[in-house]
Amino acid sequence: MKIAVLGATGMAGSAIVTEALTRGHHVVALARRMPDRPGHPRLTACTIDVVRTCELASALAATDAAVLTIRLAPGEEHRLAPLTRRVLDTAERTATRVLIVGGSAPLRSPTDPDLRLIEDPRHVPPTWRTIAQASLDQLHACQEHPYTRWTYLSPPAVFEPGTGTGRYRRGTTTLLTDRDGRSRITAPDLALAALDELEDPSNEHHFTVAEPSTSSTAEGEVRETVTTDRC
Repeated sequence: MKIAVLGATGMAGSAIVTEALTRGHHVVALARRMPDRPGHPRLTACTIDVVRTCELASALAATDAAVLTIRLAPGEEHRLAPLTRRVLDTAERTATRVLIVGGSAPLRSPTDPDLRLIEDPRHVPPTWRTIAQASLDQLHACQEHPYTRWTYLSPPAVFEPGTGTGRYRRGTTTLLTDRDGRSRITAPDLALAALDELEDPSNEHHFTVAEPSTSSTAEGEVRETVTTDRC
């Protein structure tokens, strides 16, 4: 498979690029600023601005799927939903499937299913409200778009760098927590979930993941990925 990763230099994007290459896929890494990195025979790195539709269309035209992992600078969060719409506009023209790595704000609270996470101060303090609203607006932009070949992946409450375990829990639209109320995952394990979804697409438009839990009461399906070169 040939996969375009938009925002390839960020924490999620770089982990997804690494996992995709490890599995034997061809990757087109796209970012506004592309630092030098060791060459790889299946990696093409391109500097691109997603607001330039012609450049984006050219990048997506030759790919099987795209992953959108863009994060905007403070004060620019309101641009996330319009940028996502623009990516879906282009993907519709190129018939490219899109996986959006978004935010946790659109998820339901694990203690009150009538509340979205953005409305639950135990998980989204006031200082996080702006970026939380941006991710909720981003999901709404996807849901309102006529193109339907998209999937929205919500990370857990804490998404951080670290060492992957090779396992993760997959849920639907409610935040996954462990017995102690923690909700987290590292970038390498989220990348496993992203590649598993690209390789074996579900019928779900929105899902979430979290780190494996030893609690027998923890919700979510535990998945273990043994990475091999598949292409």
